[in-house]
Amino acid sequence: MEPTLSLQVATALLGVGATGGLVMAGIRLKGADRPPSWLAMLHGVLAAAGLTLVLYAAFTVGIPTLAQYAVGVLIIAGVGGAAINLRYHANMLPLPVSLVIGHGVLAASGFVLLLISVMGLTRAG
Repeated sequence: MEPTLSLQVATALLGVGATGGLVMAGIRLKGADRPPSWLAMLHGVLAAAGLTLVLYAAFTVGIPTLAQYAVGVLIIAGVGGAAINLRYHANMLPLPVSLVIGHGVLAASGFVLLLISVMGLTRAG
């Protein structure tokens, strides 16, 4: 397996998932209690698929140090997103704006770290 291609695909998956996350944050910030369930599930599945692909690459062929940091940040963001979903969304409770923003900032930070790592690999290769 080619680590650069794996990280590129993972970055694309996470990017599409992040777009869904931005849409959901906008829905919440405009006053809705929570976004549609289908959008939350799609967001989570895409992000989990991207993170799983990065983890697979990390454990099989190795990934750059910056991508490893990205994985750590993305895992924390993923746990936070799952907690938001299970505690609030699944129970039909309004999502706390502070948690939505915190999750988004963490996820965006991890995504940017991964993107920088992938861009460096692409230039080097």
